[in-house]
Amino acid sequence: MTNQLTRSLQEVFAFDGFRQGQEQTIEQLLQGYSSLAIFPTGSGKSLCYQFTATQLPHLTLLVSPLLALMKDQLAFLESKGIAAASIDSSLTAEQNQQVMADVRNGHLKVLMVSVERFKNERFRQFISSVEISMLVVDEAHCISEWGHNFRPDYLKLPAYQQALNIPLVLLLTATATKKVKNDMASKFAISSKHIVQTGFYRENLTLSVTPVLDVDKNQQLLQHIQQQSGCGIVYVTLQHSAEQVADFLVKSGLNAHAYHAGFDSDMRTKIQDDFMSGKVEIIVATIAFGMGIDKSDIRFVIHYDLPKSIENYSQEIGRAGRDGLSSNCITLANLDGLNTVENFVYGDTPELTGIEQVLTNIREEQQAGRWELQGLTLSNASNIRQLPMKTLLVQLELHQVIKPLYSYFADFKYKFITNKDEILNTFAGERREFLYAVFQHSKFKKVWGEPDFEQLFQHYQCERSRVVTALEYLQELGHITLETKKITEVFSVNETALSTPFLANKLHDYFLDKEQSEIKRIAALIRFFELEQCLTRNLSLYFDDQHAPENCGHCSVCRGQVATLAYSSLATLPSDDLLKSYIKEVTSLLKAKSHQTISTETLTRFLTGLMVPMFSRTKVKQLSGFACCQHIRFQEVKAKVLSLQI
Repeated sequence: MTNQLTRSLQEVFAFDGFRQGQEQTIEQLLQGYSSLAIFPTGSGKSLCYQFTATQLPHLTLLVSPLLALMKDQLAFLESKGIAAASIDSSLTAEQNQQVMADVRNGHLKVLMVSVERFKNERFRQFISSVEISMLVVDEAHCISEWGHNFRPDYLKLPAYQQALNIPLVLLLTATATKKVKNDMASKFAISSKHIVQTGFYRENLTLSVTPVLDVDKNQQLLQHIQQQSGCGIVYVTLQHSAEQVADFLVKSGLNAHAYHAGFDSDMRTKIQDDFMSGKVEIIVATIAFGMGIDKSDIRFVIHYDLPKSIENYSQEIGRAGRDGLSSNCITLANLDGLNTVENFVYGDTPELTGIEQVLTNIREEQQAGRWELQGLTLSNASNIRQLPMKTLLVQLELHQVIKPLYSYFADFKYKFITNKDEILNTFAGERREFLYAVFQHSKFKKVWGEPDFEQLFQHYQCERSRVVTALEYLQELGHITLETKKITEVFSVNETALSTPFLANKLHDYFLDKEQSEIKRIAALIRFFELEQCLTRNLSLYFDDQHAPENCGHCSVCRGQVATLAYSSLATLPSDDLLKSYIKEVTSLLKAKSHQTISTETLTRFLTGLMVPMFSRTKVKQLSGFACCQHIRFQEVKAKVLSLQI
């Protein structure tokens, strides 16, 4: 098989040979074994699915967390003559229809979607009618609650795989600790012998930690860049920092540009293209930049601010030196940004009262054992951000309190492009009668009609799913335009599990444990930067790679430069009297506009500038006390609030 695979690799991809781990992964998949591939950033993970897809009889379905990743991979596949497409929010209705038609006709080998696409009733109707050879999960660490970028919707992928009868799964990631690796594999029943992990050690990367006070940071950055040759990336935490630092570098005579998620998509694309082509040499970016970037000659990656975690650090430095040539990875380190990273974690922990509100909603709103959810509405009512709300719902599923049945669009409407009678005349028998019933039981306002699913079931005994499929088909034929809004998820409710004593407390404890796990992850990052042993060796050990040398000989520690991090200056709390006035003002506003409890956590979030749904509705950002303690650690502010309320 090896010679045949190599020939195919040369013919289709014009590569002379496989990189480490690629051939083993591909052979396992072609033998019918689901696999997990853990390769460092830039080591060719994507080829494992791209090559395999060309050898399989049916569609390969790729789930990716980022649109930018999809677009880059689509461009690569197109350059190799492999038919691929995505279904995503950037497509027009016509483009979406064309992609679906190409999938149905077997014209595509690869279809890319986000995991959220599975919530779409229309997409599930469509994809369930298609034969799929392989499910590929990119950035697969997102499925693990112990990973650094857990996405609750990823937990549902094993169920989707079973529902769609997909025989083969490939999980891809660059960052997985031993715990995360085993967790990912177990969720898809992947055998340990089918986990392919190449080493994390890259001898061409020089890791350096430079302790620096905030006042000296710009000059240190400038000096480091002036010592480098070629292009590079400077990572910052906040959007406004990206613009300020880029402006400083430009004024210092360097060819630099800021990049962050606040720019519109056209501008982001242009900046990225300019960097790829060499028109811009230095990008100053938040972590929004880099996913899917495949530029081989990045000579340096500098962290102006602390990365979020060791996993993030590993991914970000992994963008340097993909051509194998020497590249520098420098961290300008102090503890100033520690509270910012930590406070993001505390902002995502739901309060006990919010969890109780969700459980009360399930009890009171369910009908005949079914509960309908519109996420934004419940998020606002419970004062829980949408991402932790998703996590809470997944936990309720794991506790068997709720079970997802299906999702539908509360607003479902269509308008005719072809005359209604002409459409009916293209069908005969029962199919014609069925479509006639659909049209008859639709309520039209001007040109748009909404099908009345209840009437259709009563008068024609047809399920909602058949109506949706029929309307999708008519849109594919160009006879109608279909629009859908307000996604609603439907769950069955287990009354016994819902009545479990102290259920809300157990769920709250789960979030507190998760919170502490994230805080420990940040502490591990600080410990890593202050290590007295080889940085490169310890980075490899963190990701369960035992094969790196004891001493790389070229990191800052091996060069005798052990870092000790400090605060540039210690931020101080406002006076007690001032804090009391801020607390009184926000409490008065929230009580006037909200019926929710004004807790210690709520007040602490207000003072540290962490947004929750309650704040968005009541416009507390306009108050003078908002974010007055943003440079102080959450727990310190919370302790002060407690002392003032006594």
